[in-house]
Amino acid sequence: MDTILIRDLAKMIDHSLLHPTLTDDELREGCELAKKYDVASVCIKPYAVKQSVELLAGSDVLVGTVIGFPHGNSATAIKVAETEQACRDGAVEIDMVVNIGKVLCNDWPYVTGEIRAVHDACVRHGAILKVIFENDFLPDDSCKIRLCEICTEVGAEFVKTSTGYGFVKGADGNYSYEGATEHDLKLMLDHVGPGVKVKAAGGVRTLDGLLKVRELGVARLGASATAAILEDAYRRFDPANSDRPTETSKESKGY
Repeated sequence: MDTILIRDLAKMIDHSLLHPTLTDDELREGCELAKKYDVASVCIKPYAVKQSVELLAGSDVLVGTVIGFPHGNSATAIKVAETEQACRDGAVEIDMVVNIGKVLCNDWPYVTGEIRAVHDACVRHGAILKVIFENDFLPDDSCKIRLCEICTEVGAEFVKTSTGYGFVKGADGNYSYEGATEHDLKLMLDHVGPGVKVKAAGGVRTLDGLLKVRELGVARLGASATAAILEDAYRRFDPANSDRPTETSKESKGY
């Protein structure tokens, strides 16, 4: 039973490999780590989709990528083209950042049309869509609620809190970041329709954090601290295997 629990926890994790400085060697190491722990997917940058598909061949770790990342500023046609290319290269999960400025000015026809266009491209290729809100930039909960309603209407498979890179500049000139807060996760869970799941991303780096969002009802977690989280799960829930060779505690480059 404990082994089943650990597998269930692993299959909640999208192992993030999105840092701007990520090298090819680090990509290979990250994919090997994802295979070792049998996570749900890797979430990688679009140029690396083909390579990641090759590296993960023979495993059941899925390949996902990001679109309009991290600020959501690309034109809709470019986001669709990125999606089409990623799917042709082998991606089966697409994490798209909304146009944040259009959300903030309540241009809901634009926002709906963009999400629908990208989702239609995903459907054509048998991929699923996760829509990233970047909640740190959305202080008004009404925007998050409306996004949940739009994603439900369009048929997106997931809504997602954050990119992991949405740093907000304060009045003092310093940058801060919250990521996946309990408030936002509860809000999103309460306002998505049937069949739309919630992905937490940004700031959840421990087993206790994963267990907490799981208890809330979150279905996926974007994480770079995958090894640390799952090694802690083995120590806690399957101590008989806690002395097996482990990964180092160094986080991969991601959110």
